[in-house]
Amino acid sequence: MTVSVQPRVRGACYRWSMSEVRPTEAASDLDAIAAEAWALEFPSSRRRGLRCHEAAVQVERLLTRFARGRGALDVAIGEGLLALGIGDRALRLGYSGIGDYARELLGIAASTAQKMARLARELRGRPLLREAVWTGEVTARQAETVLPVARGEDEASWVARARSGETVRALKAAVKTATGAEPEQDEAWERISVPVSPEARPVVDKALELAGKILGATAPKWQRIEAICNEYLGAHGQPDDAAGAGVLYGPVEDGLEPLMEYLEQQTAQWAFLEHTDPVRAPVAGAAETDPLLLDAELRRLAGLRAQWDDAFGHLAMLMRTLGLWRDAGFASFGHYCSERLGMTERTVEQRIALERRLRVLPALRQAMREGRISYEKARLVAWQADDTTVEEIIGVAEAMTCIDLRRKLEAEEEKQMCARGDLDFRAPRGIGALLSAAFSAARKAAGEWIPPAECLRRIAQHFIDTWETALKQPTTPQRRVLARDLGFCQVPGCSRAAAHAHHIEFRSAGGSDDPSNIVSLCAAHHLHGVHKGWIRVRGVAPDRLEWELGARGLSALRT
Repeated sequence: MTVSVQPRVRGACYRWSMSEVRPTEAASDLDAIAAEAWALEFPSSRRRGLRCHEAAVQVERLLTRFARGRGALDVAIGEGLLALGIGDRALRLGYSGIGDYARELLGIAASTAQKMARLARELRGRPLLREAVWTGEVTARQAETVLPVARGEDEASWVARARSGETVRALKAAVKTATGAEPEQDEAWERISVPVSPEARPVVDKALELAGKILGATAPKWQRIEAICNEYLGAHGQPDDAAGAGVLYGPVEDGLEPLMEYLEQQTAQWAFLEHTDPVRAPVAGAAETDPLLLDAELRRLAGLRAQWDDAFGHLAMLMRTLGLWRDAGFASFGHYCSERLGMTERTVEQRIALERRLRVLPALRQAMREGRISYEKARLVAWQADDTTVEEIIGVAEAMTCIDLRRKLEAEEEKQMCARGDLDFRAPRGIGALLSAAFSAARKAAGEWIPPAECLRRIAQHFIDTWETALKQPTTPQRRVLARDLGFCQVPGCSRAAAHAHHIEFRSAGGSDDPSNIVSLCAAHHLHGVHKGWIRVRGVAPDRLEWELGARGLSALRT
């Protein structure tokens, strides 16, 4: 794929260059590569030796092409998101920030969008590194690695090292030597499940609710558990047997470091694999600041990204499931993702997980290809649907914002979990160690071994005893409305906690304090969106409201 590009932003941080589609970026190029990719399927039986090696090389050749194309689009999308995040541009489209905008309109996770924009911001102060990233000679992964040291007079030398093909592993080691600091590691997550007895359930639920009042309604369960456990450990002290509680939670890749270095040397940095030409980020042309035009361009780029992503998931699953990364000469799948794809292992694994579900739910794949639901919605639907319910859930997903769909499915999962008698959640690995330490402290305080459910009940009760009185506030119409709306901003697509109660018909125009005339809003949507005239709401709260959301126009009734 060849794309003509002028990778520069004009007017400091106030303008973003719009794309110009060249004939060489035609869909036929992508279709030809995708057709070859989809022709590769799982073999009936895996054979070792030359045939397996040839399969690894073939899959790897296509996978790196898709990764390069997707990576180039991510660079351009990041620059566009950064431009959209300036001032009130996102609010003029009805969104409080680029995270909500990207999730709802581009189908890109909010955290991913913020990471894209953050890299774009960092690159603006490093012109040489930025040029190398935009031309595709340096991957985003390499750029993120050298950001701490690629400054001033040192920038050119670090860019040269990255351009020369030095591995991400070697660059990390060099940065560590230069700074004396450990490079940032990708955060590892795990699923934690704790039994909850019927007696403990009301206590645990109340403690989680109180923690939500302190941290905000949008705080995930793991953050609430973290606060509850820290409060208990602060009062009871760290148990003697918890000193090594986190020993097993170190990055798995650390133990593979010698093997990674050995393989890089033995393969001359995988010289036998096909060289993949750099792909330029597809941005050129006149500068633009209009939110509507930025939105149109970002949607176009996101559509191209979705096209690349479709076959990418298929190829990544082949590479991972068949262990072809071993035949390609890598120490681990994470090693392969970092060095050849320029992506984190977690990002690729998430796409593989979705691809497995799409293979058993073809209707979901079709809905994605038709643009009926986004990638982010598909991730939510994939784990809730089966072949008998998938069409129904897709229909529900089409009629809802992504954030509302997530909250609906999480509420249903919470009910099922309560019925099973479990407390189940995903969390960074350190939370598991913290929970274990709190359990040990509870057993020490009890003077005997007590089961996990009882440990959790006592820890939760301590949190309630500590904070319940302090958090009591007089009941007002505004607080009743915030409680009715579960503490969430009610603007469609907003993921923020509510901070204000807004009168739908202004009191200055005769509006009452009746709850039906009050709706919960976050500060950004209330102070900037409503009072600057970019957002309007009318109707009856809570479930018969019509929203006029900036340039997005009038939404359907919120029910």
